[in-house]
Amino acid sequence: MTNYLQGRVAIVTGAGSGLGRSHAIELARHGARVVVNDMAQASASAVVEEIRRDGGEAVAIGGDVTAYDSMQDMAAQVMERWQRIDILVNNAGILRDKSFSKMSLEDFRQVMDVHLMGSVHCIKAVWETMRAQRHGRIVMTTSSSGLYGNFGQSNYGAAKMALVGLMQTLALEGEKYGIRVNCLAPTAATAMTQGVLTPDSLARLSPDAVSPALVALVGEDAPTRCILLAGGGSVESANVTMTRGIFIGEGDDAAMQIRARMQEVRDRQGEVVPATGFEQCQFELAKAGYEMALPGAA
Repeated sequence: MTNYLQGRVAIVTGAGSGLGRSHAIELARHGARVVVNDMAQASASAVVEEIRRDGGEAVAIGGDVTAYDSMQDMAAQVMERWQRIDILVNNAGILRDKSFSKMSLEDFRQVMDVHLMGSVHCIKAVWETMRAQRHGRIVMTTSSSGLYGNFGQSNYGAAKMALVGLMQTLALEGEKYGIRVNCLAPTAATAMTQGVLTPDSLARLSPDAVSPALVALVGEDAPTRCILLAGGGSVESANVTMTRGIFIGEGDDAAMQIRARMQEVRDRQGEVVPATGFEQCQFELAKAGYEMALPGAA
Protein backbone atom coordinates (compact mmCIF):
# COMPACT_ATOMS: atom_id res chain seq x y z
CA MET A 1 0.00 0.00 0.00
CA THR A 2 1.02 3.64 -0.53
CA ASN A 3 -0.10 6.91 1.04
CA TYR A 4 -0.68 8.69 -2.28
CA LEU A 5 -4.43 9.09 -1.62
CA GLN A 6 -4.27 9.09 2.18
CA GLY A 7 -7.20 10.97 3.71
CA ARG A 8 -9.20 11.04 0.49
CA VAL A 9 -12.71 9.58 0.23
CA ALA A 10 -13.65 7.91 -3.06
CA ILE A 11 -16.97 6.69 -4.43
CA VAL A 12 -16.89 4.06 -7.16
CA THR A 13 -20.18 3.12 -8.82
CA GLY A 14 -20.77 -0.36 -10.20
CA ALA A 15 -17.91 -1.55 -8.02
CA GLY A 16 -19.22 -4.98 -7.11
CA SER A 17 -17.36 -6.68 -9.96
CA GLY A 18 -15.19 -6.13 -13.03
CA LEU A 19 -13.53 -2.77 -13.53
CA GLY A 20 -15.34 -1.16 -10.61
CA ARG A 21 -13.99 -3.79 -8.24
CA SER A 22 -10.46 -3.30 -9.56
CA HIS A 23 -10.80 0.48 -9.26
CA ALA A 24 -12.02 0.25 -5.67
CA ILE A 25 -9.23 -2.10 -4.62
CA GLU A 26 -6.55 0.00 -6.33
CA LEU A 27 -7.80 3.25 -4.78
CA ALA A 28 -7.77 1.62 -1.36
CA ARG A 29 -4.28 0.28 -1.99
CA HIS A 30 -3.13 3.88 -2.35
CA GLY A 31 -4.73 4.94 0.92
CA ALA A 32 -8.20 6.17 -0.07
CA ARG A 33 -11.27 5.34 1.97
CA VAL A 34 -13.60 3.75 -0.56
CA VAL A 35 -17.36 3.64 -0.99
CA VAL A 36 -18.22 0.52 -2.99
CA ASN A 37 -21.52 1.23 -4.72
CA ASP A 38 -23.42 -1.48 -6.54
CA MET A 39 -27.01 -2.60 -6.99
CA ALA A 40 -25.89 -6.09 -5.91
CA GLN A 41 -25.30 -5.52 -2.20
CA ALA A 42 -23.70 -8.92 -1.68
CA SER A 43 -21.12 -8.24 -4.39
CA ALA A 44 -20.35 -4.81 -2.96
CA SER A 45 -19.92 -6.26 0.52
CA ALA A 46 -17.53 -8.91 -0.82
CA VAL A 47 -15.32 -6.20 -2.34
CA VAL A 48 -15.35 -4.30 0.95
CA GLU A 49 -14.16 -7.43 2.73
CA GLU A 50 -11.32 -7.81 0.22
CA ILE A 51 -10.22 -4.25 0.88
CA ARG A 52 -10.41 -4.64 4.65
CA ARG A 53 -8.41 -7.87 4.57
CA ASP A 54 -5.64 -5.95 2.84
CA GLY A 55 -5.68 -3.27 5.53
CA GLY A 56 -7.82 -0.73 3.71
CA GLU A 57 -10.97 1.12 4.77
CA ALA A 58 -14.20 0.72 2.82
CA VAL A 59 -17.96 0.62 3.10
CA ALA A 60 -20.65 -0.82 0.82
CA ILE A 61 -23.58 1.41 -0.11
CA GLY A 62 -26.22 0.10 -2.49
CA GLY A 63 -28.17 2.22 -4.91
CA ASP A 64 -29.23 2.63 -8.52
CA VAL A 65 -27.41 5.39 -10.41
CA THR A 66 -30.52 6.03 -12.51
CA ALA A 67 -32.36 7.17 -9.36
CA TYR A 68 -31.15 10.62 -8.31
CA ASP A 69 -32.71 10.33 -4.84
CA SER A 70 -30.69 7.17 -4.28
CA MET A 71 -27.44 8.93 -5.23
CA GLN A 72 -28.29 11.87 -2.97
CA ASP A 73 -28.86 9.44 -0.12
CA MET A 74 -25.53 7.74 -0.83
CA ALA A 75 -23.70 11.08 -0.76
CA ALA A 76 -25.42 12.00 2.51
CA GLN A 77 -24.34 8.70 4.09
CA VAL A 78 -20.75 9.28 2.99
CA MET A 79 -20.73 12.80 4.42
CA GLU A 80 -22.15 11.57 7.71
CA ARG A 81 -19.49 8.88 7.94
CA TRP A 82 -16.38 10.69 6.66
CA GLN A 83 -17.37 14.39 6.33
CA ARG A 84 -15.97 14.76 2.80
CA ILE A 85 -16.11 13.37 -0.74
CA ASP A 86 -12.95 13.79 -2.79
CA ILE A 87 -13.22 11.34 -5.67
CA LEU A 88 -16.12 10.12 -7.79
CA VAL A 89 -15.59 7.35 -10.32
CA ASN A 90 -18.59 6.95 -12.62
CA ASN A 91 -18.14 3.33 -13.60
CA ALA A 92 -21.62 1.74 -13.52
CA GLY A 93 -22.78 0.59 -16.94
CA ILE A 94 -24.74 -1.85 -19.06
CA LEU A 95 -24.72 -3.08 -22.66
CA ARG A 96 -27.69 -3.56 -24.98
CA ASP A 97 -25.88 -4.26 -28.26
CA LYS A 98 -27.76 -4.52 -31.57
CA SER A 99 -27.48 -2.88 -34.94
CA PHE A 100 -29.42 0.38 -34.99
CA SER A 101 -32.06 -1.00 -37.35
CA LYS A 102 -32.86 -3.78 -34.85
CA MET A 103 -32.44 -1.77 -31.66
CA SER A 104 -35.55 -0.74 -29.74
CA LEU A 105 -35.86 2.80 -28.45
CA GLU A 106 -36.14 1.34 -24.97
CA ASP A 107 -32.71 -0.29 -25.35
CA PHE A 108 -31.33 3.06 -26.50
CA ARG A 109 -32.88 4.99 -23.62
CA GLN A 110 -31.84 2.47 -20.99
CA VAL A 111 -28.17 2.64 -21.96
CA MET A 112 -28.30 6.45 -22.04
CA ASP A 113 -30.02 6.49 -18.63
CA VAL A 114 -27.39 4.30 -16.95
CA HIS A 115 -24.23 5.70 -18.51
CA LEU A 116 -25.06 9.36 -19.10
CA MET A 117 -27.84 10.25 -16.67
CA GLY A 118 -26.40 7.88 -14.05
CA SER A 119 -23.16 9.86 -14.18
CA VAL A 120 -25.08 13.16 -14.08
CA HIS A 121 -27.00 12.02 -10.99
CA CYS A 122 -23.84 11.01 -9.17
CA ILE A 123 -22.00 14.22 -10.05
CA LYS A 124 -24.97 16.39 -9.07
CA ALA A 125 -25.12 14.59 -5.71
CA VAL A 126 -21.47 15.44 -4.88
CA TRP A 127 -20.82 18.66 -6.84
CA GLU A 128 -21.73 21.18 -4.14
CA THR A 129 -19.72 19.26 -1.56
CA MET A 130 -16.66 19.33 -3.80
CA ARG A 131 -17.15 23.05 -4.51
CA ALA A 132 -17.47 23.86 -0.81
CA GLN A 133 -14.32 21.94 0.12
CA ARG A 134 -12.56 23.33 -2.98
CA HIS A 135 -11.32 19.92 -3.97
CA GLY A 136 -12.73 17.21 -6.19
CA ARG A 137 -11.72 14.59 -8.72
CA ILE A 138 -14.33 13.18 -11.10
CA VAL A 139 -13.67 10.44 -13.64
CA MET A 140 -16.12 9.51 -16.38
CA THR A 141 -15.86 6.08 -17.98
CA THR A 142 -15.90 6.71 -21.70
CA SER A 143 -15.07 4.19 -24.42
CA SER A 144 -13.45 3.72 -27.80
CA SER A 145 -17.00 2.95 -28.97
CA GLY A 146 -17.86 6.59 -28.33
CA LEU A 147 -14.55 8.05 -29.45
CA TYR A 148 -14.21 5.98 -32.63
CA GLY A 149 -17.38 3.93 -33.09
CA ASN A 150 -18.17 0.21 -32.97
CA PHE A 151 -20.74 -1.71 -35.00
CA GLY A 152 -23.86 -2.54 -32.98
CA GLN A 153 -23.19 -0.01 -30.23
CA SER A 154 -24.96 3.17 -31.32
CA ASN A 155 -26.61 3.56 -27.91
CA TYR A 156 -23.44 2.82 -25.96
CA GLY A 157 -21.29 4.96 -28.25
CA ALA A 158 -23.68 7.91 -28.01
CA ALA A 159 -23.70 7.73 -24.22
CA LYS A 160 -19.94 7.39 -23.97
CA MET A 161 -19.22 10.36 -26.25
CA ALA A 162 -21.80 12.40 -24.35
CA LEU A 163 -19.69 11.86 -21.24
CA VAL A 164 -16.72 13.44 -23.01
CA GLY A 165 -18.82 16.54 -23.67
CA LEU A 166 -19.93 16.57 -20.04
CA MET A 167 -16.30 16.37 -18.94
CA GLN A 168 -15.26 19.26 -21.18
CA THR A 169 -17.72 21.71 -19.63
CA LEU A 170 -17.58 20.51 -16.01
CA ALA A 171 -13.78 20.77 -16.06
CA LEU A 172 -14.13 24.44 -17.02
CA GLU A 173 -16.84 25.12 -14.44
CA GLY A 174 -15.02 23.29 -11.66
CA GLU A 175 -11.53 24.65 -12.26
CA LYS A 176 -11.67 27.58 -9.83
CA TYR A 177 -13.03 25.29 -7.12
CA GLY A 178 -10.21 22.79 -7.40
CA ILE A 179 -12.41 20.22 -9.18
CA ARG A 180 -10.66 18.29 -11.95
CA VAL A 181 -12.70 16.21 -14.36
CA ASN A 182 -11.31 13.54 -16.68
CA CYS A 183 -12.32 10.54 -18.77
CA LEU A 184 -10.98 6.99 -18.79
CA ALA A 185 -11.55 4.70 -21.77
CA PRO A 186 -10.74 1.16 -20.57
CA THR A 187 -10.10 -1.99 -22.54
CA ALA A 188 -10.66 -4.89 -20.20
CA ALA A 189 -12.20 -8.32 -19.86
CA THR A 190 -15.38 -7.91 -17.82
CA ALA A 191 -18.93 -9.26 -17.83
CA MET A 192 -19.77 -6.44 -20.26
CA THR A 193 -17.17 -7.58 -22.82
CA GLN A 194 -17.98 -11.28 -22.79
CA GLY A 195 -18.99 -12.17 -26.35
CA VAL A 196 -17.60 -8.87 -27.64
CA LEU A 197 -13.88 -9.72 -27.50
CA THR A 198 -12.23 -13.01 -28.46
CA PRO A 199 -11.24 -15.44 -25.68
CA ASP A 200 -7.55 -14.79 -26.39
CA SER A 201 -8.04 -11.04 -26.12
CA LEU A 202 -10.04 -11.42 -22.91
CA ALA A 203 -7.24 -13.45 -21.37
CA ARG A 204 -4.78 -10.61 -21.97
CA LEU A 205 -6.95 -7.75 -20.75
CA SER A 206 -7.23 -7.84 -16.98
CA PRO A 207 -9.26 -5.02 -15.38
CA ASP A 208 -6.39 -4.69 -12.90
CA ALA A 209 -4.21 -3.33 -15.71
CA VAL A 210 -6.59 -0.37 -16.20
CA SER A 211 -6.93 0.89 -12.63
CA PRO A 212 -3.43 2.43 -12.32
CA ALA A 213 -4.49 4.92 -15.01
CA LEU A 214 -7.50 5.79 -12.88
CA VAL A 215 -5.28 6.55 -9.88
CA ALA A 216 -3.25 8.95 -12.04
CA LEU A 217 -6.46 10.90 -12.76
CA VAL A 218 -7.51 11.44 -9.13
CA GLY A 219 -4.41 12.50 -7.19
CA GLU A 220 -3.15 15.94 -6.20
CA ASP A 221 -1.26 16.31 -9.49
CA ALA A 222 -4.09 14.99 -11.66
CA PRO A 223 -4.69 16.67 -15.02
CA THR A 224 -8.08 17.99 -16.05
CA ARG A 225 -9.98 17.56 -19.34
CA CYS A 226 -7.81 14.54 -20.11
CA ILE A 227 -9.01 11.41 -21.93
CA LEU A 228 -6.84 8.43 -21.04
CA LEU A 229 -7.14 5.09 -22.83
CA ALA A 230 -5.81 2.10 -20.94
CA GLY A 231 -5.68 -1.66 -21.41
CA GLY A 232 -3.29 -4.58 -21.32
CA GLY A 233 -0.59 -2.50 -19.64
CA SER A 234 -0.67 0.31 -22.22
CA VAL A 235 -1.84 3.90 -21.74
CA GLU A 236 -2.66 6.46 -24.43
CA SER A 237 -4.34 9.85 -24.61
CA ALA A 238 -7.13 10.91 -26.96
CA ASN A 239 -8.00 14.47 -28.01
CA VAL A 240 -10.88 16.17 -29.79
CA THR A 241 -8.95 18.17 -32.37
CA MET A 242 -9.66 20.83 -35.02
CA THR A 243 -7.84 21.11 -38.34
CA ARG A 244 -6.51 24.42 -39.67
CA GLY A 245 -9.18 24.24 -42.38
CA ILE A 246 -9.77 26.81 -45.11
CA PHE A 247 -11.56 30.15 -45.53
CA ILE A 248 -14.05 30.31 -48.39
CA GLY A 249 -16.27 33.27 -47.56
CA GLU A 250 -20.02 33.30 -48.16
CA GLY A 251 -20.32 33.32 -51.93
CA ASP A 252 -22.90 31.45 -53.98
CA ASP A 253 -20.31 28.79 -54.74
CA ALA A 254 -19.44 28.12 -51.06
CA ALA A 255 -20.96 24.64 -51.00
CA MET A 256 -19.16 23.60 -54.17
CA GLN A 257 -15.87 25.01 -52.86
CA ILE A 258 -16.18 22.94 -49.69
CA ARG A 259 -16.99 19.88 -51.76
CA ALA A 260 -14.01 20.42 -54.07
CA ARG A 261 -11.57 21.22 -51.27
CA MET A 262 -12.65 18.64 -48.69
CA GLN A 263 -9.18 17.12 -48.62
CA GLU A 264 -7.76 20.52 -47.54
CA VAL A 265 -10.48 20.92 -44.91
CA ARG A 266 -9.62 17.53 -43.43
CA ASP A 267 -5.82 17.87 -43.65
CA ARG A 268 -4.59 17.12 -40.13
CA GLN A 269 -1.24 18.87 -40.40
CA GLY A 270 -1.09 21.57 -37.73
CA GLU A 271 -4.38 20.55 -36.10
CA VAL A 272 -5.10 22.01 -32.66
CA VAL A 273 -7.04 21.18 -29.49
CA PRO A 274 -9.26 24.20 -28.68
CA ALA A 275 -9.20 25.25 -25.03
CA THR A 276 -12.94 26.04 -25.15
CA GLY A 277 -15.79 26.02 -27.64
CA PHE A 278 -15.39 29.78 -28.00
CA GLU A 279 -11.87 29.24 -29.32
CA GLN A 280 -13.32 27.54 -32.41
CA CYS A 281 -15.43 30.63 -33.04
CA GLN A 282 -12.46 32.94 -32.48
CA PHE A 283 -10.34 30.89 -34.86
CA GLU A 284 -12.94 31.03 -37.62
CA LEU A 285 -13.56 34.76 -37.23
CA ALA A 286 -9.81 35.43 -37.24
CA LYS A 287 -9.49 33.69 -40.60
CA ALA A 288 -12.21 36.01 -41.86
CA GLY A 289 -10.34 39.04 -40.53
CA TYR A 290 -12.48 39.70 -37.44
CA GLU A 291 -11.88 39.58 -33.69
CA MET A 292 -14.26 38.33 -31.01
CA ALA A 293 -14.14 39.18 -27.31
CA LEU A 294 -14.99 36.34 -24.94
CA PRO A 295 -18.09 36.71 -22.76
CA GLY A 296 -17.25 38.67 -19.63
CA ALA A 297 -14.12 40.19 -21.13
CA ALA A 298 -13.48 43.86 -20.36
